[in-house]
Amino acid sequence: MAMSASARLSKTVKQQYMELPQGDKVQAMYVWIDGTGEGLRCKTRTLDSEPKSIDGKNNCQNGISMAPAPSSLRIPSAKTPTNWSCHSFLMDMVEDQIPWFGMEQEYTILGTDGHPFGWPSNGFPGPQGPYYCGVGADKAYGRDIVEAHYRACLYAGVMICGTNAEVMPAQWEFQVGPCEGINMGDHLWVARFILHRVCEDFGVVASFDPKPIPGNWNGAGCHTNFSTKEMREEGGLKAIEESIERLAKRHSYHIRAYDPKGGLDNARRLTGHHETSNIHEFSAGVANRGASIRIPRSVGQEKKGYFEDRRPSANCDPYAVTEAMIRTCLLSEEGDEPVDY
Repeated sequence: MAMSASARLSKTVKQQYMELPQGDKVQAMYVWIDGTGEGLRCKTRTLDSEPKSIDGKNNCQNGISMAPAPSSLRIPSAKTPTNWSCHSFLMDMVEDQIPWFGMEQEYTILGTDGHPFGWPSNGFPGPQGPYYCGVGADKAYGRDIVEAHYRACLYAGVMICGTNAEVMPAQWEFQVGPCEGINMGDHLWVARFILHRVCEDFGVVASFDPKPIPGNWNGAGCHTNFSTKEMREEGGLKAIEESIERLAKRHSYHIRAYDPKGGLDNARRLTGHHETSNIHEFSAGVANRGASIRIPRSVGQEKKGYFEDRRPSANCDPYAVTEAMIRTCLLSEEGDEPVDY
């Protein structure tokens, strides 16, 4: 498996420089989503003091806004800059309902040659089955990266809440949330950026491709859990079922919103096999991993809680996913196009 050339550089030599005193200056990294809607870019500048807000103009040179402090995350996009005010406005419209999101980000660790980490150079590992939440060198490929990423996210203030090995070997998942409203997108994008940086140090690549390996292997999604104050209270199952009914009538709209290519990426993943629903059909059920919408068994028993939309792809834009759910479930929009408010 090909490793990046930078991974072979001496980290001991680098550490000598990292320990040099920096005086009163600080380095601030600015992160943004690039024009593809999937990639992340960054650059670093010197500031006179640590920025305390997203704006940060009082702390930076030449009036250029820099990266926020960990307690206030926000990732700008080069592709959808005009949608920021709309997205924020929509979340403000429903803030009294206290919408909570939790997103389960699946990803695959690859070599720089695109070959899955730990897989035989000529052939395939054993069939799926023992790898999900697996333990042992023959079942878990790349746990060092997973652990490093988890701790880096906690240090950065990202609301990461768990991680596990996934069904396909070299595939993993981390969960972010619960986050209220627009914060979901903020925290997931930052978690993705940190993962890319951790993988860079280890000389490998984190892929969010929804179907990185064709054939009898699981794809990668970003299952999205959603609830409101009403859903979480006694008798909340009724509100959950009403939202699912609205989602059922707007399936094609959500499929377009759930991957950056308007559904083309998800078409490779949502086949009705490998724990997915069919992209052309809407379905819902209790404890059904093959449905578009899954109601957890505990929610069915307690008659309150949340539901899980299993359709979003691993490379989805979390801002687009959460906005689509707000529009349909809470603003009761219908049809194939979003309403202009």
